Amino acid sequence: MRALTSPKAVLHRIAPITPLAKVLSLAKSLSVALPLTLVPSLSAAQCGGQFPDFVRHLKDEAVTAGYAIRTVNGFFAGVAQDPKVLRADRAQGVFQKPFIEFSRRLISQDRLTRGLRKSKEFDKIFDRIETTYGIDRGVLLAFWAFETDYGAFQGDFNTRNALVTLAHDCRRPELFRPQIFYALELYRKGDFDPARTTGAWAGEVGMVQMLPGDILEHGVDADGDGHVTLKTSAADALMSGARMLAGLGWRPNEPWLQEVTVPAGMDVSRSGPAYKTPVAEWAAMGVTPRQGEFAMKDAKVSLLLPQGHKGPAFLAYPNFDVYFEWNQSFTYVLTAAYFATRLAGAAVYDAGTPEDGLSGAQMKDLQRRLQARGHDVGAVDGILGANTRAAVQAEQKRLGMPADAWPTEALLRAL
Repeated sequence: MRALTSPKAVLHRIAPITPLAKVLSLAKSLSVALPLTLVPSLSAAQCGGQFPDFVRHLKDEAVTAGYAIRTVNGFFAGVAQDPKVLRADRAQGVFQKPFIEFSRRLISQDRLTRGLRKSKEFDKIFDRIETTYGIDRGVLLAFWAFETDYGAFQGDFNTRNALVTLAHDCRRPELFRPQIFYALELYRKGDFDPARTTGAWAGEVGMVQMLPGDILEHGVDADGDGHVTLKTSAADALMSGARMLAGLGWRPNEPWLQEVTVPAGMDVSRSGPAYKTPVAEWAAMGVTPRQGEFAMKDAKVSLLLPQGHKGPAFLAYPNFDVYFEWNQSFTYVLTAAYFATRLAGAAVYDAGTPEDGLSGAQMKDLQRRLQARGHDVGAVDGILGANTRAAVQAEQKRLGMPADAWPTEALLRAL
């Protein structure tokens, strides 16, 4: 990963988590145009050993699947391990930032202004997206901004080397091994240069950062030049990203997120993305939109309190769940969804006066204490993930504290 110093380059610090949910989805369901004999092997998770031996097995598998030896040799010529990829894979510190800090770091006035300018520049393609898929342009603009700063920083990792390196590594070979063969299929079709194609450390390519499997399944030649070119064609990238969101379950012409106001003293034990109830029930409890009316009155929605009951509050509509198919980080997802609302005309959120959160060391201490009480928090990593939030909320409820899933020093002391 290149050294990053400019505010525009900060998006590359969030790239590590982006592909995982998409790989999981593709590994389960995508057969695309690959030879049928190859499909059963995509679930294989062989890894480790000497790197040259690992590559040789990949080549043998591809030939057995029906690829010409010349094609296989061309694709793997010069393949090499990339230690920078492994270092990037283990660098997740940015996700320890709370929502307010994280969102302010990613969303600047300059990024908002350029997004609105891009909206006008590519008005026709956004009109096509909204007509074809029913996806608001703000949603695509937000992803475009966060993934590559509107195409300015698309990553400089060799894509083939990154995929082979991660498949060889034994942390998550089942996620990345299939993508090698999807990239091979793109190469066979003339749409991938293994020596020159670059992108994010985890194998994503183009302006909205799509994996090879994504490109095969959802790629759209929107500019009509006969190729799906996600690195240089904004039309192809945006239309392909929209098609992917539609394939992940986006509900056309429906909202995704809306800022609300929560009355003091309201029971917040049912807040969080896992609990959904009709808008009318939240309204009966005193929840009100901060701007205008409820975006959709007959939906079942979640109340999100990313920094507790004294901080910002949002209603998450059904389309919000699709964001988790793109990215598994709650903080990233909420920030992307919120920025999409800003690009669509929403006001800056009310930050409120949230209680201070925990440091990384304190969060790890909390996670260990929660584990000791029988909660499954996953890894003790200092990151406030879904399991840790659920455990925090359960303990807050038990202790008679506002059960908003936001861990504080008061909770840590109580435990």
